[in-house]
Amino acid sequence: MKAVSVFLFSAILAMAADLRVGIVGTDTSHVIAFSKILNDPKNPDHQPGARIVAAYKGGSSDLESSRSRVDGYAKELQEKWGVEIVPDIKTLCEKVDAILLESVDGRIHLAQAREIFKHKKPVFIDKPLAATYADALAIAKLAKEYGVPWFSSSSLRWSDGILDAKGAKAVAVWGPGPIDASHKMDMTWYGIHAVEMLYAMLGPGCVEVTRIVSGDDVVVGKWKDGRTGTIHLLRPYGDFGAMVFKEKTVVQGPTKVKVSYAPMLGQIVKFFQTGKSPVPMEETMEIFAFMDAAQKSKDQGGKPVKLQ
Repeated sequence: MKAVSVFLFSAILAMAADLRVGIVGTDTSHVIAFSKILNDPKNPDHQPGARIVAAYKGGSSDLESSRSRVDGYAKELQEKWGVEIVPDIKTLCEKVDAILLESVDGRIHLAQAREIFKHKKPVFIDKPLAATYADALAIAKLAKEYGVPWFSSSSLRWSDGILDAKGAKAVAVWGPGPIDASHKMDMTWYGIHAVEMLYAMLGPGCVEVTRIVSGDDVVVGKWKDGRTGTIHLLRPYGDFGAMVFKEKTVVQGPTKVKVSYAPMLGQIVKFFQTGKSPVPMEETMEIFAFMDAAQKSKDQGGKPVKLQ
């Protein structure tokens, strides 16, 4: 009789009890928001099937937004949500069925993912998947080598800002565009939310990107079938939104896009139970190729850049 795979075992376990989920990186508000949704059955946004039980703090001493928050969020996880704080990723993986890689610093995701993959645990890698296109490709390669299911996404992919773009000639999206000097491919820091929205509507197939920097950034992608996708990155901050241009109509999304983690967490729990990603790896890699081309276009003064 063939041995039952760890992923099938996880699915069977999910039918009887909540999956035990571990967190890597307690330096983002996501860890608190996710715990409220997964661990509190009374929460109106509760997503059943998984529970956060342990966390490894991690953190980046050279990143202020990490250094200043990592201990505080870890303390809240422990005291309010009963989450065990463990000393390293190895110990964490021995205690859980699946991993949420939440570290706010995309630069360290490759090293942390490498440790997680060794333990054959399915993993959701929160935005940004990585700080560079090269690291994103390396994560995908390692996951394939270890045979570990994974995916990465922004919660905006499942927001009410996503419109029906069937038959559209062009799509425009907008959202906050703050940057951090630590992430040289700067759209990975926050602009990735708007990029995810664009790809959720247009799908893959972009061949060329142009980025103009003048106060707010404007990024234009040209798809191989002639469609265009435009992103307006608002600085320092702004609301999310979208508009679809069809042959005879223009469809405007809500003026105030509702941002909720619950739909994405529902997808994550289902992924942990089945090992099947809701976002194709190839699309995630193209998103990083898009941002890489946008960075090169910016560095070259707005010249069009082909996607690698």
